[in-house]
Amino acid sequence: MNTATGFVYHADYLRHNTGYHPESAERLISIMGKLEERGITKKMERVLPTRASQAQIEYVHTDAYVKKVDTICDRGGGMLDPDTPLCNDTCDIALLAAGGVIKAVDEVMDESNALKHIFALVRPPGHHATPNRGMGFCIFNNVAIAAEQLKRKYGAKRILIADWDVHHGNGTQDAFFEDTSVLYFSAHQYPHYPGTGWIGEVGKGKGKGFTVNVPLPAGTDDSGYLYALNNILVPIATEFRPEFVLVSAGFDAHTADPLASMHVTSLGFGL
Repeated sequence: MNTATGFVYHADYLRHNTGYHPESAERLISIMGKLEERGITKKMERVLPTRASQAQIEYVHTDAYVKKVDTICDRGGGMLDPDTPLCNDTCDIALLAAGGVIKAVDEVMDESNALKHIFALVRPPGHHATPNRGMGFCIFNNVAIAAEQLKRKYGAKRILIADWDVHHGNGTQDAFFEDTSVLYFSAHQYPHYPGTGWIGEVGKGKGKGFTVNVPLPAGTDDSGYLYALNNILVPIATEFRPEFVLVSAGFDAHTADPLASMHVTSLGFGL
């Protein structure tokens, strides 16, 4: 094996049919097309996902919520909330999405291979999904479930989740708000959907201080994001000394994205 970087992808992710919706199969088709066009996938190792078990989903989500998703899908689809459509295949594909991020974690933790970094190109997304509610295009919280896999299977004590999606990851925050083993960092547009992520939201109980929110005003550009990452995230991460880093890598802070008002450029995301 000559590569240390892999990527998770499966064509079944396209079966989560959302119709005319901002989070559609076209998102993954476009990303895969660009990766292949530029020869990047040839330099990476393909990692095939497997479906998460119900027990793994319930590391984060309640049994009642999982059953609700199952019921809607079994009826042919419907809406979890006004932003979050399900089709008859969504539950199965959401298991594959969560399983894809779990697989990425397992591959990196496997000392017998050379993979040290994996890009998980999955859908439906997850960081808005709370333990008992799906919202904001999200069904199951893929990154939170992967963090729990690290804790439960590998005994990880210090996990960093860095989230630079333009929207605050309220679901991920909720999952670990009282947890000292997960440091959650989010830099996001504020005020903006879902209305959470103010600087004063820092955790609760023993978890106080392990949630770090950097609310950024509309119009923030490359320099603003880089300042937040270099001057807030890096020092905090250095002190925390994470054993594993998970990134919720949303790119909707891009200046051309119509759902937000930020001005990060393509070059900025590459810095």
